[in-house]
This record gives sequence, C-alpha cells and structure tokens, in this order.
Amino acid sequence: MDVNEFKKRGKEMIDFIAKYYENVDNMPPMSSVQPGYLYSLVPHEAPEEPESFESIQRDIETKIMPGIMHWQSSNFFGWYPCNSSFPAMLGDMVSSMLNVAGFSWICSPAATELETVVIDWLGKLIGLDSRFMSIKEDGTEGDGGGVIQGTASEAQIVVMIAAREMAFDRLKSYGMSDNDIDMARHTFVAYFSDQTHSAGQKGANIIGCQARIIPSDANFRLTKCALQAAIIKDRQDGFIPFFVCATFGTTNTAAIDNLCGIADVAESEHLWLHIDAAYAGAALACPEFRPLARGIERAHSFNLNAHKWMLTNFDCSALWVADSTHLVNALDIEREYLPRVKGGTNFVKDYRNWELPLGRRFRSLKLWFVMRMYGASGIRAYIRKHVKEAKWLETQLVEDGRFEIMAPVVFGLVVFRVKASIIAGNDHDVNWTNAELVRRINDDGRVFVVGTKLRGVDVLRPTVGSTFGASENTALLVKVIKECTTKVIAEYN
Repeated sequence: MDVNEFKKRGKEMIDFIAKYYENVDNMPPMSSVQPGYLYSLVPHEAPEEPESFESIQRDIETKIMPGIMHWQSSNFFGWYPCNSSFPAMLGDMVSSMLNVAGFSWICSPAATELETVVIDWLGKLIGLDSRFMSIKEDGTEGDGGGVIQGTASEAQIVVMIAAREMAFDRLKSYGMSDNDIDMARHTFVAYFSDQTHSAGQKGANIIGCQARIIPSDANFRLTKCALQAAIIKDRQDGFIPFFVCATFGTTNTAAIDNLCGIADVAESEHLWLHIDAAYAGAALACPEFRPLARGIERAHSFNLNAHKWMLTNFDCSALWVADSTHLVNALDIEREYLPRVKGGTNFVKDYRNWELPLGRRFRSLKLWFVMRMYGASGIRAYIRKHVKEAKWLETQLVEDGRFEIMAPVVFGLVVFRVKASIIAGNDHDVNWTNAELVRRINDDGRVFVVGTKLRGVDVLRPTVGSTFGASENTALLVKVIKECTTKVIAEYN
C-alpha cells in the first residue's frame, strides 16, 4: 500500500467508522455467536500472497462484526462504560502515524512532556492535591506526578511494587539486613475489601505477597475499624502489613470506602494507601462530588480510567503518585542501550521507570484532543447528564412498585432487583427470578445489562454512561425491564 492508496482507503475507513456510529444503536448490543465461531470462518494459516483491502473489509463486516459486543451502543448498559469519542479517535490516529516507542524522554521529547502536562491538567480538573502534580505552581518539578498506564490493573500492580519498596526501606531503617528482608517477603500483607476489584488479588499473586480480604460493612464499604482489626491480628501472627487499597466507586455498587478512616490507619501503621477510582474518579471533575472524596489528598497514589467515563478511547488509565521515589527506585533498570539525558534533568521523565513495560504508545495525544475539544465544561456536562439519567432510572424503577434499589445511586450505576414480596417465594426463587430477568433482557436484544451478586443476592446493575446516549435510550431500558419483568413473573407464578 503506497501513500496514494492509503489516502483512498483511509477515507473509506473513516466513512465506515462514521456509518457504524450512525447505525450502532439499531444493532443488538450483545453478540449471539457461539464459542469457536470464528475459527470455522477464517483460514488456519496466514495467506502466502497479499490480499486486497476489499476482501479484508468484507471479512470485517461478515466475520468480525457478528462477534462484537457493541460497547459504543447507546443501548449498552453493561459493566462500566468503555467510552470512545471522535476527538480521541483523531488523537489515536496521530499516535499511530508517529508510532513512537516512548520509553524515555530522548525517544521523543514531545511524547514524554505532553504526558506530563496533560496528566497535570487532568489532575487539576478533578481537584487532586498539589502533591500529585509533576510541576509545581512555581514552575519547578515536584516530587510526585502522573503517568498513563494501560489499565487500573496495571496501575494497581505498579503501586504495590512501589509500596513494597517503601516497606523495604523502612525495614532497613530498623536494622534488618537485605537477606532478612528477602526471607520475610512472603509475610508481607496487602489489604483489600471483599468489594475491591479483582486486580488487587492479581497484584498480590504477581508480587508474591499475602492478600487479606476484609468483609465490607452493610453499605459495602471498607471501614477503618475493620482494617485496623485485621492489621492488629496480622501483626500478632507475625505478618508485615505494607499496603491498603481503598476504592472510590466499587465495581459492584459504586460504594465509597471510608477514605479518611483508612488514611488514618495507613498513616499510623506506615502502609502505602492507594485509591482506586477507576470508574467514579471522573465524577470529581464536577465539584459537587468532591466532598465524597475527602481523604484522597492523604493517599500515596490515585488512579482513574479516562477510558471508562471520560471520553478517551481504551487504553488510558491515569495514575498519580505523591512521591515517585519508591516507584522509580523499584522499576529503574539501567542498560547501555537506554541512554539518559546528561546534565540538568528537570522535567525529563523516563516513564519506562513508572510502569511494567519498557515501550509505550503516545497515549497522551488522545487525552489531549479530548480535553481541548470538549473543554472542562463539556466534560462536566457529560458526567452530569449521565448522573441525571441514572437518577431518573432509579425513580422509574421505584415508582413501578415491583423493584427495590439495593445501593445508593450516586453516579451512573443503578443496582436493583425484583422485590421478594412480588415473587412470594423463598430466597432461591427470588434469586432465580432476578438472574432470569438479566437473561431475558439480553435475549430480547434491544438493550444489554449485567447482573451480579451482593452477599448471595442476585441483582441487576445497569450503568448509564454511553458517549452518545440520550434520554430515549434510558427510556427504552426502562421499557424493556418492565416488559421482561412482567413475563418472568407471569411464568414463575
């Protein structure tokens, strides 16, 4: 493909993308294919000779599209959003054009410096404390800063490594030798609630520490008292607490842990405190939500996924640390083929030392496009629109009389179930009804939702958060929920 054909095919692909977005709401959000469908449709070896663009395009439409879950449909209400936007796509196009491997400043100074600037922009937009900024108000370099990770799971692992490094330094200050510390690694304990994202357990598995899962309270929050009690017991049993993850907007219910109380414990027990705000952190762009986040200013690290609820195509997970020392010390590996900038190094960040991979894409471009083309006011309006729609959805469900809301509706998530009194059966019957309702809604094909379990209770958890969604789409969701509920209850009775 030469440049002339690229221009021709590129325009065709833009038209294909635009047409997809114009029509995606008319497609069932959920794919109906069976496992292994694609293996029978494609050759089992790469082609020996070049194939035409037209044949590839046909295969996208006839073989790939049937197996796609349409996350960008305005009728997709599953999990949490995976936002895309046209400005972000344009930014990604520029990134693909340049195709830099920006593992250090010298690889492409603009890639490093734009990331530093844009992550500071984002941090200020959501009201983060100045400790987390790369550049201080006086223009000098700060101790902290931000970096774009691929996902919140990567961010979790990275900060757990930094936390372990901080714990090593503390133990050395107490007189422990390197050998003694190595022998004690398996006794290190990281703390999570039973509502923490699975990334916490995965991170513990990867770095080889203990994961202590603490039961949440009646509102599905990790509390100060529960954390303190777990730490006391672990210390008595010879373990070494070093890390705690608090969540601002859990996956199941969007619950907010007791951030201030957990910060108290983290400070007194010398634990690294990480705040996982992968979903709900975007809401902090709106000042009215910031009182809910009191305590994050005392954390060691904070993370939100701009690719969830901030219009930036996957992947773009923003991680801030208040002090990068332990992070860089843990991940910095020197090699002759990785040159450093000589002389003054202010504002020169080798982001390879802030993440697990060496190479990295120019991801800040798409976030830069989004923040410039939407502006802070546009982002706030976008968040508020979804919260308003979620509140309306809650009202409609309550007024129907057959449903009960299972968790406070604060952001875009609405957790509910069919009331037990409507079923007039035992717990198994009630759970079956709600699980069946999820299946019926998705089989209907007009909208997509997911269910979950809250301490053994089956619930539904639609999330309002589509980039192009409107009140008509939320109204359709309500319509489908009510129709399918009527059918499921009639069949049960």
